[in-house]
Amino acid sequence: MTLVLGLATACGGGGDGGGTTAKSAGEGTPQVTITPADGGGKARPDEGVTVTASGGTLGQVSVKLAGADVPGTLSADKTKWHTTWTLQPGGAYQVSATATSPKGKSTTATSAFRTSRATAATRISNVVPSENETVGTGMPVFIQFNKAVPEKAKPAIERSIEISSTTPTEGAWRWLAAGESFNGLPSVVFRPKRPWKPRQKVSVTVHYAGLKIGDDVFGDKDAARTFKIGDSHTININAKTHRLVAKKNGRTIRTWGVSLGSGGDVQADGVDHLLTTSGVHLTMDRVRLERMRPPGKKKGDPGWYDEKVPWATRISNSGEYIHQNTADPACLGRRNCSHGCVRSPGDDARWLFNWSYRGDLVTITGTKRDLAWTNGWGYWQLPFTKWAKGSALNKPTKTTPA
Repeated sequence: MTLVLGLATACGGGGDGGGTTAKSAGEGTPQVTITPADGGGKARPDEGVTVTASGGTLGQVSVKLAGADVPGTLSADKTKWHTTWTLQPGGAYQVSATATSPKGKSTTATSAFRTSRATAATRISNVVPSENETVGTGMPVFIQFNKAVPEKAKPAIERSIEISSTTPTEGAWRWLAAGESFNGLPSVVFRPKRPWKPRQKVSVTVHYAGLKIGDDVFGDKDAARTFKIGDSHTININAKTHRLVAKKNGRTIRTWGVSLGSGGDVQADGVDHLLTTSGVHLTMDRVRLERMRPPGKKKGDPGWYDEKVPWATRISNSGEYIHQNTADPACLGRRNCSHGCVRSPGDDARWLFNWSYRGDLVTITGTKRDLAWTNGWGYWQLPFTKWAKGSALNKPTKTTPA
């Protein structure tokens, strides 16, 4: 749908099916074309707004939605302008554009139209971290959807994401199926190549509104988050020395004796569920009093337990926490006798619970069970080159300056 005007004098009708053309205002007068056409009621939001000039160059171009300016880009030769992002479904837009010829003659054109209301059932259900949350230097960024995203829509969604940070940071997006996601929601996840620089701000905007998600259905609305990277918190745990070392901005500030998984419970899946996993974990969430039971067992089975443990900081999806010891204190700092968690003295477990952010790096060494990259937030287990191959655009990206 296209609107073509000479001066500002229209002579034809507009609508969903065509444009409106004005009579020429005389030789040397530039012509302005606006797409979608004036009066349209079902414009495609994924096609945006295009304004072109012939016989002159564009000067002022204004596109408004509910009184707010809609951003766009002018070509180098100043003859074409296009909206930066797709349009809001069901939105009422007003467009005004002026072109001037080399001899100084000018033309102003206007258009008013409404976009299609047809929105897709696939919606953004959440963005993580939370708004204004302070997180650790290993924290990923999650854009979660309520249902599987069509493959054809993934490149457009990825291109629609603006991510900025105080310190420009290289990273990559990776699409996770429901079976790979820590909470079962299909997601696209950003992971930096190296840990975030501490003490900076990160902003994420997904320009989802108007993206083509299926046949003639479009993304419903944008989503945005702004959060902070806190101090650098690193936690190193050695299963052989039975020690935990906590560092803040590279300086050791606390260390204590721990007890890790004792092993000895190999189930049908071939996994020893009593071994703590070695690898780079992230702190995920915290529970003041967590109820714990063994996976794959029921009451009465050998190895069954049902306990409530205090000051539990979660580090995987397979039931691993750093928590207060509630059993034999003689194990701490001497031998591994837990069910797979990292048992700690009560004061130390509570201190970690209150000190840590979500996304702090926890590196565990010395066990015979490796952390799978799909286990919780184990994404640092995957080499960055492999991580980046999960991008729909098949390439890394870099955050823009905040």
